[in-house]
Amino acid sequence: MTMNRNDLRKIDFSLLIVLETLMHERNLTRAGEKLFLCQSAISASLNRLRQFFDDPLFIRMGRTMEPTSRAYEIQRTLTPALDTMAAALGNITEFDPFTSATVFRIGLSDDVEYSLLPDLLRQLRIEAPNISFVVRRTDHSLLAHQLSTAEVSLGVCQCRDLPANAKRKFLRNIRPIVLSANSSAGALDLDQYSNRPHISVSVNGETSDYIDRTLGSLGRQRQVILAVPQYSALRTLLEDTDMLAVVPDYVAKAMTRQGGLRADPVPMTLPNLDLSMSWSATLDNDPGERWLRSRFSHYLSEKSATLLEISAKRIAA
Repeated sequence: MTMNRNDLRKIDFSLLIVLETLMHERNLTRAGEKLFLCQSAISASLNRLRQFFDDPLFIRMGRTMEPTSRAYEIQRTLTPALDTMAAALGNITEFDPFTSATVFRIGLSDDVEYSLLPDLLRQLRIEAPNISFVVRRTDHSLLAHQLSTAEVSLGVCQCRDLPANAKRKFLRNIRPIVLSANSSAGALDLDQYSNRPHISVSVNGETSDYIDRTLGSLGRQRQVILAVPQYSALRTLLEDTDMLAVVPDYVAKAMTRQGGLRADPVPMTLPNLDLSMSWSATLDNDPGERWLRSRFSHYLSEKSATLLEISAKRIAA
């Protein structure tokens, strides 16, 4: 179906929002909840969309609605078009961080929330004392959906695949560090590392990860005796034991600062990982979001973190 601009009068643009939401949710009830509409209203909108596009668009399979090939085709061009329209229609106003009372919804991985958020928040409280944050837990498997549904406007984690309309900025390299109890002797060689029991931090409860794949390539293996979903309990679990845990360098710095643990290099070369922030292109020019991204970039980048640490030591002295 070929359309010109006059043909745009034939469709209610709110139907396109319904279509995009259904593509993400695959369920009439959940789509209604996202859009604050009842299920019957979503059903009626879907019927109108089917008539307009002359295609079923979604086929019910159990409890989900599976998109047709035509629906996927529409989504590929619809999402960036809606992003452009939202940016064009947005009311661009000045943003004063010192007086603004904006509530920002951000996604943070557990390592970032545990070790980097406290210092970041202290800095932002000085610059913007009236803003608020709602933090949602995120990771590489959740962030794409959270950005596309506007559950968060900004996400910080190890990023992989993102929607076509998302943008990303590198913040810092993630250097793995071995944590162990203070009573442990010095740095470990590969044999000692492989023979000691391990704790793994895994949101999904996995006991095998990139470390095990690297060990396997070296003809070694380790025993993970405990997998926990977050970092907050790790320090207590490691103290007074012979267990080991591999964590990002910034997590190790936060934990060893409290005493009771030591940090040592990992006795092998592991794949490079990086920490990035990601956001929807829809919000690329929003003044408040641009300010927020600038502060995250400034305070969470590796260079800035080092400067903050030096500054804190000078103040303490």
